[in-house]
Amino acid sequence: MATTRRLLVKPPQDPVIAQGIADIMREQALPLAFPPEVEAAAARAGATPRLPELDRTDIALVTIDPVGSMDLDQAMFVERLPSGYRVCYAIADVAAFVAPGDAVDIEANTRGETLYGADAKVPLHPPVLSEGAASLLPDALRPALLWTIDLDAAGETTAIDVRRARVRSRARLDYASLQARIDTGQAEPMWGVLREIGQLRKQREVARGGVSLSLPEQEISIGEDGQWTLEFRARLPVEDWNEQISLLTGMAAAKLMIDGQVGVLRTLPKPEDWAIERLRRTATALGIAWPQSVKYPDFIRSLDAAQPRNIAMMTACTTVLRGAGYVAFNGTLPAQPMHWPLAAEYAHATAPLRRLVDRYVGETCVALCAGQPVPDWVLAALPGLPAKMSEADRRANRFERAVLDLAESVTMAAHVGETFDASIVEVQSNDTRQGVAMLRDAAIEAPVRGSTSLPLGASVKVHLVEANPAKRSTQFAWVG
Repeated sequence: MATTRRLLVKPPQDPVIAQGIADIMREQALPLAFPPEVEAAAARAGATPRLPELDRTDIALVTIDPVGSMDLDQAMFVERLPSGYRVCYAIADVAAFVAPGDAVDIEANTRGETLYGADAKVPLHPPVLSEGAASLLPDALRPALLWTIDLDAAGETTAIDVRRARVRSRARLDYASLQARIDTGQAEPMWGVLREIGQLRKQREVARGGVSLSLPEQEISIGEDGQWTLEFRARLPVEDWNEQISLLTGMAAAKLMIDGQVGVLRTLPKPEDWAIERLRRTATALGIAWPQSVKYPDFIRSLDAAQPRNIAMMTACTTVLRGAGYVAFNGTLPAQPMHWPLAAEYAHATAPLRRLVDRYVGETCVALCAGQPVPDWVLAALPGLPAKMSEADRRANRFERAVLDLAESVTMAAHVGETFDASIVEVQSNDTRQGVAMLRDAAIEAPVRGSTSLPLGASVKVHLVEANPAKRSTQFAWVG
């Protein structure tokens, strides 16, 4: 077995990293702090939340998030019913603190969403709200939008309700610790129910023709000593089950809004036939069988990410999952409402502390469930939300990519001239000598140049020719 090289990044207080983060913030013109009037308004709102009359503190809700998270949007409880299942999903009620047109609202509409990059963060709302008064922290009384979704024995939705309620989370859990308890049989019975629901919902996704790509996730982990480590991390089963609850709620929100003919959806169009045919040619070039009778989603599910050529194939498959956006409507349904990978209509509804559009979706759904008009301030904002959120998504992607590029270049700076085992996971169509190499052991994805055409999907040796933190640039060479 090959020896794994675990390359470490310097702690974030290191001058190189600190300067790199500062440079990224400056280059991308990101706000370094909230204006004083926004902080003051948030502090006042946090001290006087609008608590709803309905008391559902009897529900044993818990949150599941990455270790150290404080901006807790969702708390969950699931149970088995005689005819199926019930999902109770409490979502932080930002509108209980933020009034339309106030200083916090105006600033949030400018920012769009929280930006994350390792331990660097540009929040949507001041932390006094997002990590304090509005966050669903354990043992704290909180206003929430409480979704109640009933499922039949096959995992199909049979009833949807959302209303304002006061709730109290019982515990703040993290994925790794919870998964360990589940694996050793020490977890509470509710987690067995969550497993059942998650697996049933995944089966429903397959039946609808939905698809998800299980590429290794590149991320920066931060140890107790503050040191950064780049790694490719496989998702835990409990993360997938928990994700299905969020997707279920997003689909429920979409159904309410489509039935009510008002709202904003998250969409992604079906790829053109020529794009799928191009992928079939890539599969042939990689020596991967893709019978003409096998549809794209079924083909994706057949790929094992442990094989380098399959990773190259899956990377190529992401090229057809483009064009994600938002569409707002009021009275006339959108011509293209679908989120193609989910094979369903879908809305962002479960992260209002971190994403602006979710607050408007939540308000719309609460009104529709109560049989009341959607608030005027929501209707007035709907037309501009798609463009606003698309720009926020682009900002978030730029920031995350820049921080990863910084981490990669700092990680590799001491290794220029060394040779690494890698896989060629992407080749440029306009110059086949250029592409992307994935170093699994070092958790790096970086540009690679060859003297001849790069062998897509092949396991190769690559030579590190540049790692420049000042430019956030890492470059490999392959000699065929």
